[in-house]
Amino acid sequence: MNLKRILTGLVGVVADEASRNPEFRERLEQILGNGTSSSKAKAARDEKGEKRKGGRRAPAVLDPVELVPQGEQQLRSRLAELDLERLLDIVAQFGMDPGKLVMKWKDKDRVIDRIVEVSSGRATKGDAFRKD
Repeated sequence: MNLKRILTGLVGVVADEASRNPEFRERLEQILGNGTSSSKAKAARDEKGEKRKGGRRAPAVLDPVELVPQGEQQLRSRLAELDLERLLDIVAQFGMDPGKLVMKWKDKDRVIDRIVEVSSGRATKGDAFRKD
């Protein structure tokens, strides 16, 4: 019984401190594996200095499939405004690289061609079954 009382008291003190001290709570979550923060997440930052989660890429700045109905040229011009890293963010977020090859490409035009190709295919997928 004595051990149960001691452990209950200890857990109560830890829980109280975690509710009052956010830094302590974050360290507890990190140790227990429940938190989203990790040393990689703290170290991983995008070009603007904003934190990325778990070393993942930054969110895409636009949805290329939504731009396909406006025309391929419109899509290409919007993509041309972006740097290579933002283009690779789009590829990663929308799963346009199942073979993990596009993420290694350094040619911006080649990446744009891939995004346009996949986006056009996705935007027109199922058209054969749609009624006019």
